[in-house]
Amino acid sequence: MSTVAESVVSDDLTPFESFEFVRTEEVQSLNLTMVEYRHRKTGAVHYHLATDNDENVFLVALRTVPTDSSGVAHILEHTSLCGSERYPVRDPFFMMIRRSLNTFMNAFTSSDWTAYPFASQNSKDFKNLLDVYLDAVFLARLDSLDFAQEGHRLEFETADDASSNLVYKGVVFNEMKGAMSSPVSAVYDLLNRYLFPTNTYHFNSGGDPACIPDLSYDELTSFYKTHYHPSNAVFMTYGNMLPRDHQQTFEDRALSRFDALGVDISVPDEKRYLSPVKVEESYAIDLQDESETLENKTHHVIAWLLGHSTDIEERLRLQLLSDVLMDNSASPLMLALETTDLGTSPSRLCGLEDGNREMSFMCGIEGSNPEQVDAFEALVIETLEKVVKDGVPQENVEAMLHQLELSQREVGGGGYPYGLQLILAGLSTAIHRGDPVASLNIDPVLEKLREEIKDRQFIPRLIQTLILDNQHRVLLTVKPDPELNQKRKQAEEAQLQSIKDNLSEAESAEIISLTQKLADRQEEQDDESILPKVGLEDVPATLDVAKGEEKQLLGSKASFYPQGTNGIVYQQVVFQMPALEPELLNVLPFYTRFVTELGIAGKSYLEVQAIQAQCTGGLSAYSAIRGAIDNEQDVSGNVVFSTKALVSNVEPMAKLLWQTIQQVEFNEYDRISELVAQQRSQMDQSITGGGHGLAMLAASAGMSPAAALGHHTTGLEGIKLLRDLDDSFRDKDAGAENIKAFTDKLMTLHGKVIRSEKQFLVVGEQEHFNTCEQVLAQQWAKSESQEVGPAFSLPSIRDKVEQMWVTSTQVNFCARVYPTVAVEHPDSAALTVLGGYLRNGYLHTSIREKGGAYGGGAMQDSAGACFKFFSYRDPRMSETLKDFDQSIDWLLSESHEPRLLEEAILGVVSDIDKPSSPAGEAKTAFHNNLSGRTEEQRRRFRLNILNVSQEDLIRVGKTYFSKEAASTAIITNKSTHESEGDLGLQVISL
Repeated sequence: MSTVAESVVSDDLTPFESFEFVRTEEVQSLNLTMVEYRHRKTGAVHYHLATDNDENVFLVALRTVPTDSSGVAHILEHTSLCGSERYPVRDPFFMMIRRSLNTFMNAFTSSDWTAYPFASQNSKDFKNLLDVYLDAVFLARLDSLDFAQEGHRLEFETADDASSNLVYKGVVFNEMKGAMSSPVSAVYDLLNRYLFPTNTYHFNSGGDPACIPDLSYDELTSFYKTHYHPSNAVFMTYGNMLPRDHQQTFEDRALSRFDALGVDISVPDEKRYLSPVKVEESYAIDLQDESETLENKTHHVIAWLLGHSTDIEERLRLQLLSDVLMDNSASPLMLALETTDLGTSPSRLCGLEDGNREMSFMCGIEGSNPEQVDAFEALVIETLEKVVKDGVPQENVEAMLHQLELSQREVGGGGYPYGLQLILAGLSTAIHRGDPVASLNIDPVLEKLREEIKDRQFIPRLIQTLILDNQHRVLLTVKPDPELNQKRKQAEEAQLQSIKDNLSEAESAEIISLTQKLADRQEEQDDESILPKVGLEDVPATLDVAKGEEKQLLGSKASFYPQGTNGIVYQQVVFQMPALEPELLNVLPFYTRFVTELGIAGKSYLEVQAIQAQCTGGLSAYSAIRGAIDNEQDVSGNVVFSTKALVSNVEPMAKLLWQTIQQVEFNEYDRISELVAQQRSQMDQSITGGGHGLAMLAASAGMSPAAALGHHTTGLEGIKLLRDLDDSFRDKDAGAENIKAFTDKLMTLHGKVIRSEKQFLVVGEQEHFNTCEQVLAQQWAKSESQEVGPAFSLPSIRDKVEQMWVTSTQVNFCARVYPTVAVEHPDSAALTVLGGYLRNGYLHTSIREKGGAYGGGAMQDSAGACFKFFSYRDPRMSETLKDFDQSIDWLLSESHEPRLLEEAILGVVSDIDKPSSPAGEAKTAFHNNLSGRTEEQRRRFRLNILNVSQEDLIRVGKTYFSKEAASTAIITNKSTHESEGDLGLQVISL
């Protein structure tokens, strides 16, 4: 580590005058330099990750340490983005999303920090966003009406009628009702409540819906004054912009206004238990019919409190230990959890939690029963004791260390910009005043671990000292309670009735007045011109698309894409989807999920899992079915086998991929049954987390063959079929026969797939391609010849869907879908722009601000030739459907400002231009080409987007949005269904 004097720092890393240089360190494995600076007056810390990347990233994080579950940190995150000193408009955050070419904008509330990150490839845009973010964080207006909108408020059901019932409203209030509808979220919240009995992690930082109404506006502003101060802040930036330029903006826009806070905000060590704790709690479940029971719906979790996450050596030792025990199905503890008959699948809460100041290790099972808790505890303890006694094969430990190295080298992308991923990797350490550089530059620790694992007792000793001898242990059982939701509803109603009974006339009038003031404020047209913006003139002239070279390899196409992948090679084998009978289409998602999880060539799945970890970053498979660019009814598909490895492992990786495809065995019936149970658990959890996507898929199931298949196999209908399949496997009389019949279908499907026409994709650095090509040619010379059979197709469909799905959720997810056109149609661009136009101009205000949903919007799905409206974690149902309809009326009947069109176009172009990882860019280009979405077609579509006019929007609005053509799907709960009725929809219990 370099700690040279400030005068020696190179010019491009020299700080602005109000900052002092602390140190710099090269992180060679990530091709960057980390530099630390400190603000002289307030002590604010700035970490800059200097690298040659045009996508610059900014993040400011505050230590936020709540002392209750009122959601103060979460509500403050929302409210601070509702206007500030220099930008006193109602919603600068969402306004800037529309006025920007950002590649990422968001805000996060974690258990002990709140962060405000953004990223952009445009320097003007970056500076605009930096101005707005700094003002929002440090000079927030915190209007009491924004607190009422975003946090919580009281309203009468009939807004101006004090004799009607009182209700709670608020965006965060409804968001957390949705979040806590997930059993896993409920279990995690309960686990932390007992694992951390005295410090901040004991509380729900997002907010418990029962506690959120306890938070007062004064408490919010008081929390802001202490926690949102530069002395309590960590600034982190990434990219090729100069750190001193960032620092000058920090100083000019915010830091010059502050002195040192003089208050140390931190999380103390938890008081340790002297003996293990065993506790039983409940989670809410709604039984859908009289035949459904509570059997096999209990969660058991066991957790240990460990050391400090700021100790990078300790953290990586524990990560290695966690991976050795739980990384894959061959890992001893994961094997025990997957194969036990005490539950249906391992809990989602398995592994090391290193985001808090003190780490924890946990594992559990789902689908159990309360009386099995002691047997579960014994299973875990006995498994750990056995590992201590017998040890772990050295190759397994080395394989897990190999996985750590591979994850360190990989240049990520996708959902988060790569620079933000790096920043987040070091953020928790920085928040707790540790060394974030060490969190990123882990090569020295990996080298030390390589030496430590040579001692065969290294892993057993860690298990004994850190887990088995650790008395701070919590054994939590969470059982289903079908009355809990009703009890919560009754408690909320009783609380509201008590408040109403004690209201004076003046207080009732004040509630009515607040409701009206908020409604008036939501109708106000803010002067958006005070916000900085980019315009269409700032849009890059062209679209960057990764390019590859196509060759012939053993009679098949092989595409090689040279990308900077930091010594990692990505390989895919892509089979053209064969013609499939309906019964094989039904098992397609199971096939792609399971085929890389089974045994090969006489080796069991346990042996294969270990081999995968030793030489690859994992194997996976998936299917991709898309409509043609000019006709959504004309579908094609591929089955893709994918893997990655360090360049030193190219040969064993290629061999393993070939064996997986050519020699997979479908005779491990118990394993397949376990995988189905695990898949069921994952799909059940997807409802509360991704209900808007499931509702849109259901509503669009009549629009295109691909959507119909998706809904039937991976959507809501697929969840029902999966449950039926899992139940059939558990049938005492016919279970074995059902598993065998299912497995036969997988085998038949596999045979059809691997005889289809195939091609190869390789992504990596150019200098490794000759080796990759030779290895591929050598390995695939052994494969069977291809057969040219009937082309894949699906029946055409254009049907109307009207469904209401009733399940366990405290909030609703609404979708309405209209048939439109495929991407090559001249109207596709205008419809794509219209999605953002309706969201920005109407839906955001009506659904989120007024309606209280966590989110909502509209989008054109050109692949499925349909236009989708949606809401997410929504307290309303019929009113939201009216909002969807009224947004069309607004489009066609109102006059509109020209800026709305420019903002909508900017949003679409920003999304099109958003960079992925180097490997991700190559994969996207390759697979787009396969489906006809060539570079030329993508550039043409982008140009069409830039040329969309206001007249185009009006025209497509009149053409496609006939109410008679609309399909509707809603996910709701039994109580809402009973109170609002079926709305003319077919009711389906889930």
